Formats: sequence, structure tokens, C-alpha cells
Amino acid sequence: MPFAAAFAGAALAASGLPLALPESLRSTVQVPEGGIAVNPADTLKDLYPRLAACWEIPQGLAGFPRTEITARFALRRDGSVIGEPRITFSMQNADQRGRDILTRSTLDAIRRCTPVAITPALGAAIAGRPIALRFIYQGPQGQGV
Repeated sequence: MPFAAAFAGAALAASGLPLALPESLRSTVQVPEGGIAVNPADTLKDLYPRLAACWEIPQGLAGFPRTEITARFALRRDGSVIGEPRITFSMQNADQRGRDILTRSTLDAIRRCTPVAITPALGAAIAGRPIALRFIYQGPQGQGV
């Protein structure tokens, strides 16, 4: 941890002020994920696979060895998306058309999986907070780059 960040955290803790939460809720999921769970998510650990469950391998990209894409969005208390999700990172060894296909399929997956079933407690905790969700597709036989 850089000295300035450590010093700032120590100064905040010493001041008696509550420590700040991270700006974004972040997770990485391996896709395709499988089916969607029946019960509402009560923790972040439960939430991320539910959001990734609708991601499918885009036509024409299934043969690529590894693909990563990160979407950033926020949810309301009821699990619906606030505004439009944004793609903040894409690693894909294809042309612009391939990146467009990957982006479209990721945004479509978020639309299909929301509103996501969450408990009132989790909804209150995450409402309006940015979520950065990174999808990783390992490619044929799980081969990486």
C-alpha cells in the first residue's frame, strides 16, 4: 500500500470518523455460470453469480482462447438497474466487430438477469453503489492466453 494511502487511512481512523467503504463493489466471475438460484441473494457473494448467470458465449467468439469484459452499473433496492450499464474494460483478440459483439452480449446479459432477486437488507446495502463485474470466459478446454 502506498505510504500516502496508509497515512490517510490511519489519520481517518485516529480522527474517530467512520472509515469509508470502497467506491465500487467489485467481483470477477467465470462464465458461463449456470442456472439462476431460486432464493433471493442475501450477500454480495450470492449476488454476483446471479448477475452473471445470463451471460452466454457470443456467436463467433466461442473459439477464442480467453475473453474478459468488465461492466459497471448500479442497482436499486429492488434489484433493477439504475440507468445504462457501461463497459469499462474489454480484452478480446478480435477486430472492432468482435468487441462490439462482446459488448452487446454482456449488456444483454445484464438486462436479462435484472431485476435480480435480492433481500431487502442487501438491497438497502447496495442501492445506488457502483458495481464493477468482470466476466472471464476461458475459451475452449479452459485454455488461457
